[in-house]
Amino acid sequence: MNFSLLQIDHVLLAAPRGSENLARTFYADVLGLKEIEKPPMLKKRGGVWFELGNQQLHIGIEEPFLPAKKAHPAFEVSDIEALKQHLTDKKVIYQLDNDLPGVKRIFIDDPFGNRIELLEKE
Repeated sequence: MNFSLLQIDHVLLAAPRGSENLARTFYADVLGLKEIEKPPMLKKRGGVWFELGNQQLHIGIEEPFLPAKKAHPAFEVSDIEALKQHLTDKKVIYQLDNDLPGVKRIFIDDPFGNRIELLEKE
């Protein structure tokens, strides 16, 4: 092969039509991601984009919409205990998972029912 995959550029999660403001509230206000401008040609499709380091999270509009219940992005966090308290304060329900050795992790659902993993390596 004369090529190699370098890194993940972005992950896309689906959301229902008209949910951009709810996505902004959750991903920017609750999880602290920075919203980035979509290219003009893609704005007409709806959705909203966020950045996380060198990668991006795209929330795309899909009709009919079905949430991703198994497939999910996983975000590494710096202090999962502080995150759990923050989520509790924001009334976001999380599920503990102790099945992966050397990792503290929880799962949450975004406002659209998409599964998200949050983890801290021990």
